[in-house]
Amino acid sequence: MKAEKAELIALRMAGAQKTFHEVEEYLVENQLWNTAVNRLYYACFYAVLALLHNYELETKTHSGALHVFGLHFIKTGFIDKKHHKFFTTLFEMRQGADYEAGVEYDREDVLPLLPQAKELIDCIITVLEMSGNE
Repeated sequence: MKAEKAELIALRMAGAQKTFHEVEEYLVENQLWNTAVNRLYYACFYAVLALLHNYELETKTHSGALHVFGLHFIKTGFIDKKHHKFFTTLFEMRQGADYEAGVEYDREDVLPLLPQAKELIDCIITVLEMSGNE
């Protein structure tokens, strides 16, 4: 059972890192800004899911993952609240890009998100390493 848990966490983190690199290497280069927002959100979402799974916290929805992340890691002070604020902003931007007609992001909207997404993913990697995973 422990091997399966570690494997799922590793798969989620690999997905997070791969998705982040796709944004950097392909979507930004090709100026696919709305798609970049979507994929940046998913890169962070996969990392958050890995974190939640590590601590046996499960959720079935995107908003549930955001809530559980905030409740168990931000409100406790375990992870800096700036990461929750960023993840919330990215969630809202992704909703707009995917579901709202006329929402068009550009370079100025997306490029500042890259270092913040990387920082969130790196933070989760650190927490997983501290707990003995990843």
